[in-house]
Amino acid sequence: MQTTLRRSLAGGLFCLLGCLSCLGAAAEPSATPVDRIHVPEGFQVELLYSVPGQSQGSWVNMTPDAEGRLIVSDQYGSLYRVTPGTDAAGTKVEKLEVAIGAAQGLLYAFDSLYVMVNGNAAQGSGLYRVLDTDGDDQFDTVKLLRKIKGGGEHGPHAIVLAPDGKSLYVCGGNHTDIPDPETSRVPRNWQEDQLLPRMWDAGGHAVGKLAPGGWVCKTDPDGKSFELIGCGFRNEYDLAFNSAGELFTYDADMEWDIGSPWYRPTRVCHVTSGSEFGWRSGTGKWPPYYPDSLPAAVDIGPGSPTGITFGTGARFPAKYQRALFLADWSFGRIYAVHLEADGSSYRGTFEQFATASPLPVTDIVINPHDGAMYFTIGGRRTQSGLYRVTYAGSEATGPAAIASDAGQSARELRASLEALHGPGHGNAVEIAWPHLSSKDRFVQYAARIAIEHRPTSEWAARALGEQNPRAVIAAMVALARCGDKPMQDTMIEALGRVHWKQLSNQDRLALLRAYGLAFTRMGPPSAASRAAVIERLDGLFPAAGQPMNRELSQLLIYLEAPGVVERSLALLADAQTQEEQIHYVLAMRSLKEGWTTEQRRAYFQWFVQTGGFRGGNSFPKFLRNIRDEAVANLNAEERAALADVIKAEPVDTNVNQTVEARPHVKKWTVAELLNDVGNDLSGRDFHRGRQMFAAAACFKCHRFNAEGGIIGPDLTSVGKRFTPQYVLESLIEPSKVISDQYQAEVFVTDTGKTVVGKVANLNGKQLMVITNMLEPGKFTQVNVDTIEEQSPSPVSMMPNGLLDTLTREEILDLVAYLRSGGDPSDEAFK
Repeated sequence: MQTTLRRSLAGGLFCLLGCLSCLGAAAEPSATPVDRIHVPEGFQVELLYSVPGQSQGSWVNMTPDAEGRLIVSDQYGSLYRVTPGTDAAGTKVEKLEVAIGAAQGLLYAFDSLYVMVNGNAAQGSGLYRVLDTDGDDQFDTVKLLRKIKGGGEHGPHAIVLAPDGKSLYVCGGNHTDIPDPETSRVPRNWQEDQLLPRMWDAGGHAVGKLAPGGWVCKTDPDGKSFELIGCGFRNEYDLAFNSAGELFTYDADMEWDIGSPWYRPTRVCHVTSGSEFGWRSGTGKWPPYYPDSLPAAVDIGPGSPTGITFGTGARFPAKYQRALFLADWSFGRIYAVHLEADGSSYRGTFEQFATASPLPVTDIVINPHDGAMYFTIGGRRTQSGLYRVTYAGSEATGPAAIASDAGQSARELRASLEALHGPGHGNAVEIAWPHLSSKDRFVQYAARIAIEHRPTSEWAARALGEQNPRAVIAAMVALARCGDKPMQDTMIEALGRVHWKQLSNQDRLALLRAYGLAFTRMGPPSAASRAAVIERLDGLFPAAGQPMNRELSQLLIYLEAPGVVERSLALLADAQTQEEQIHYVLAMRSLKEGWTTEQRRAYFQWFVQTGGFRGGNSFPKFLRNIRDEAVANLNAEERAALADVIKAEPVDTNVNQTVEARPHVKKWTVAELLNDVGNDLSGRDFHRGRQMFAAAACFKCHRFNAEGGIIGPDLTSVGKRFTPQYVLESLIEPSKVISDQYQAEVFVTDTGKTVVGKVANLNGKQLMVITNMLEPGKFTQVNVDTIEEQSPSPVSMMPNGLLDTLTREEILDLVAYLRSGGDPSDEAFK
């Protein structure tokens, strides 16, 4: 591994952004020194070029040309061409004298440079083709292929070459209109699909932005015909194809949502034909289990996605040739994602490949001419640099064999269904219908999309008469999206024939979503249908699992089912995480009938107790807006009776306090518990284990089984990856081994001030540092000009003593819960 960060003035962060050197002389701008960058053993990093910001800006995008040179773009300025040398001294940089720049997508293909302008360069945002028409190795002609409406950091982004070498794929973020595609593999029937009223972002971000959000399109080399491939992203910056020709992207989170139930982490998405990934503005984001969308292949966590690439063609060990590399701008990381076939799609794990603090990575490419990885840092006018990563270890670096895997036949089946996505396939229904019952979610999705492209007259009667439970649910989802109001009662009857006890958890959630779509798309049900649905679902609520309760509560609140307030308030009182609690208060805010005064008081009293809740920038405003909307639904008499609790402000509590104050038990040691956790823990109380996960404040930072915080590592798979001793040591001695990924930095300024935390954002020379993992939305700003020393902290940001209020039996239940992974096949997690 690269040498650890050095605690010295010469290596101080002021060098990063061109501040004064330790000798007091003016220093040339310098990007992050390579001895600060951690990479796996055997890899080495070279800094080829530190970009002079005043003259060449801050680089955010690049592409190799036919000769292995790199064409790069300043975020707000010109294009440059870099000829990599054997070292920094031999690296040549020239400005391209062509009237275009501000690119957030570059591709050299078809003897042309394709440029995705994001801003005001040339004729404004859009896809351009730039040519050298006289053979003098200088671009001289700029042609606008398609104007694209959008700009800024959520504007139009990447351009990549299709695996067949015959077409281009481009993408845009959620502030970019779909570029009027001539055809669409996504049925053009997208809507918001919110069963209960959506609340727009409390900070004002993306207010009024509607479906379908960020998008991916395919086009020909001349840009004459566009086809929509997938949508429902927040802000996917780049695209990459694996060696099997499957397309992936790395979608952004909404960091202002941190701490809320609608927060979605940055994630790797497998972009299949007709795909929808469920971004909706504000509180409207779809959970990953909705059958009318597709789940992520890998959830990464908080961050700021920029460039991505597969390692195909790299002179790296085979493991890394097959890896998908992701750039995280804000936390300064390059991840390596290792994907494995999962049916017709993929699941994966990830590791940290390169990191420094800060390291605002903007783009990554594998140069086919030398097999090296190149990456740039910069963006938002921060100091920019160009780096090269090579492998000098002992493992073989020849081309990795492309072998068939367990998912090949499933992918071929999915591809055959995707070939039906569009008009002109009269046999689509007959071919696709049998696959509506597929247990492979991507295959079932592809089949449904093929059917939705056909007129409902061809398949509505078949849908309403279907008997297979999974096929019924999928067919009703399709009919809700494509049918009309007169079908609603018959659809409700069809869903009523599906036996709940025979369904898996995923199918139960899909069934509930099908009911919800029938209402959101077709309007309120008839009195008879309403009564039938309430009778069916009422006895199921509350359920044992959080996703099920989420969907049941929303449906029963929408239907104004008798007693839903009492049961929702009970779940609110018993909820272990702030995210879970917020879901219930958000859902109940719009319910006008069925309350007693005491229940109203209990509801509004909850807001008084939220002083210790923490989240992103919009978090406190969301809580206030939820309360205000609930108040607006009160009549004058109710407002008068509840005036004291309505006007009460939240009581600020210690953010480090656990969910429930507990007495100190003892200062536990690893040795006292090691024998017990090494024994068979089957039969332990998993429900209490989850309660202890909350009592020890674990949910505040860590995600487990799709719930909880996201600042610390996701612990769902910790029981499968680590020994019981390691798990116990991490709980009791968090500073014994600290992952580079979560290690804090110590900054000492010229005034003697010390700041300890993780750099989570940058702007010019300002570093935004999270100093308390329990307050992820609160930053301490550090100006790089004031930094005299920087070093890794030897102390974990995870607090000590979190288990000291737990008994031995409670700790064993907690460890059993962690080791279980929240297995949904276990009754405790249903």
